[in-house]
Amino acid sequence: MMFFLPFLVCFGLSLAFFTATGNDQFLYLGFTGANLTVDDAATIMSNGLLELTNGSLTFKGHAFYPIPLHFRKSYNDTVQSFSVAFIFAIHSSYPILSRHGLAFIVAPSKNFSDALPSQYMGFMNSQNNGNLSNHIFAIELDTVLNLEFQDKDANHIGIDINDLHSVQSHSAGYYDDRSSNFQNMSLVSGDAMQVWVDYNGEAKKINVTMAPLQMEKPTRPLISTYCDLSTVLQEPSYIGFSSSTGEVDSRHYVLGWSFGMNIPAPVINIAKLPKLPRQGPKHQPKLLEIILPIASAALIIAVGAVIILLMRRQLRYAELKEDWEIEFGPHRFSYKDLYQATEGFKSKNLLGAGGFGKVYKGALRSSQKEVAVKKMSHESRQGMKEFVAEVVSIGHIRNRNLVQLLGYCRRKGELLIVYDYMSNGSLDKYLHCGEQKPTLNWAQRFRIIKDIASGLLYLHEKWEKVVIHRDIKASNVLLDSEMNGRLGDFGLARLYDHGTDQQTTHVVGTMGYLAPELISTGKASPLIDVFAFRMFLLEVTCGKRPVSSDAQGNQLVLVDWVLENWRKGSLTEAVDMSLRGDYNVGEACLVLKLGLLCSHPFTNARPDMQQIMQYIDGDLPLPELTHTDMSFSMLYLMQDERFDPHTLSYPSSKASIGTISRISGGR
Repeated sequence: MMFFLPFLVCFGLSLAFFTATGNDQFLYLGFTGANLTVDDAATIMSNGLLELTNGSLTFKGHAFYPIPLHFRKSYNDTVQSFSVAFIFAIHSSYPILSRHGLAFIVAPSKNFSDALPSQYMGFMNSQNNGNLSNHIFAIELDTVLNLEFQDKDANHIGIDINDLHSVQSHSAGYYDDRSSNFQNMSLVSGDAMQVWVDYNGEAKKINVTMAPLQMEKPTRPLISTYCDLSTVLQEPSYIGFSSSTGEVDSRHYVLGWSFGMNIPAPVINIAKLPKLPRQGPKHQPKLLEIILPIASAALIIAVGAVIILLMRRQLRYAELKEDWEIEFGPHRFSYKDLYQATEGFKSKNLLGAGGFGKVYKGALRSSQKEVAVKKMSHESRQGMKEFVAEVVSIGHIRNRNLVQLLGYCRRKGELLIVYDYMSNGSLDKYLHCGEQKPTLNWAQRFRIIKDIASGLLYLHEKWEKVVIHRDIKASNVLLDSEMNGRLGDFGLARLYDHGTDQQTTHVVGTMGYLAPELISTGKASPLIDVFAFRMFLLEVTCGKRPVSSDAQGNQLVLVDWVLENWRKGSLTEAVDMSLRGDYNVGEACLVLKLGLLCSHPFTNARPDMQQIMQYIDGDLPLPELTHTDMSFSMLYLMQDERFDPHTLSYPSSKASIGTISRISGGR
């Protein structure tokens, strides 16, 4: 026993050096048996590959060195020099398309349960991005051009400090030592690549270098910037990887990893790394020589039939595509994919129809993602380029209260717009379908009102451009699987730069929701959405359409009816009777009064969405409404000859105008 003990100790130390050499450095040549902390989609495969994401859509994965590292010699000291090297690869079902990427991160915690996938890379979310309290240093390898974070391109490496707006970034590649020329590399090529991250604690300098797998580390770094990480990192901190996917089934792998504190990271021996899985379809065996003559003869006989079938297939899936659409890339869907997704636009998949077209449910074959496809007619090319550009721009908006617009397709006289599918359909079906749908309780209605108000506030003030939706109504509010409200149908939406004159050339929208100034002057502003939102507030609270008939057949104008109940001091009489009195009286009265306040014909008397959110959240008291209030004296003016309520404000909500002129004439 005494003879074998030294041998066992030496063998154990040798095995440990293969994966880790202490707190100041470690080396992984594959990850078989490695004591990493992994979560979500991340896993260690049987051959030793670290798989951060497994191809699931809109998912994330993390892998961390389990022991926190001391980057300072003492708590008051500066961050020491350190060096990191790793080898990664990105696989995708599409040759040149991936979502979204991976990142090496240094963070105070291994818990990223509140982080989001997609553009947030699995280690940030919409609330904490940019917060100094994050204490996160990251190197992102991103395959998507996110306008939200001002990315350089869709194939870049960036240095992130507490924020996904990189302090410095560069297109992926390296500088050749012999020619000093920059050589581009594609992150989505599927090939393994090397990355080195070096921090000089004395100079406060960060260098990031990358190269193909077989190449030695280039002398010139790809990115070099000065930053004192002592002001960023907490003591101690964890190091590891984060990765996320979006709407494309991407897989992110790490093959090897090394780290050194105050010394260079140990060299990774690429000969000992695990193999990447094979990309693309498996190799098909060659036809046996004995059947080649038979197959050739059969092929000759079938050529005519195949040509005919291909021609018919070509005509079936023919679509309109021009050179200017190349820049929109993955936002352009093929008509074939949408035709197959909706089973040929069969009536059984029809979700609804209106003045602007028909909407079909579908499932994309490549990803099985459920979508809604809206077919709209367009007969003119005038303004089409601008319209498609706005569709694609709006597709970059990410907000939980807005239905995600995925892209578009054009075919002959049709324009198709693709959205996320909302499983519970539109809100108006729950408000106006009697016993066919269960009644929404008040808590659900009030939450939906908050959701849509929050979504409109984001469109008007929070995004990089002002987006005026121009068609706010219950049928355009969709409910997800948890009955959360999401504003959808951006078919009439228009983009404007903040602070610009928002002029439109055509009156578009749904009668019953149109603001007076839009009809009289054609001038669009966020306050026309506020005017339409007032009808949405009343419709949700009262459970009635903008115009309906009572038991005696008399026409009932919803705004007039609520106003009359307010004047008589019986405002609760306007609340939907199907609630059977089970509702919060204070909230219901607040919403009804807010609906009246938003109904003012003059824009300067209406609240904006910021004020509306403050009223709903209780952060700002609603102005006291009196019979002598100027706001309501203006409502009475709407009854005279200048404001005919049946032609301007309150006709049937089913009538819609402007689709054809909008598409063909610049809106």
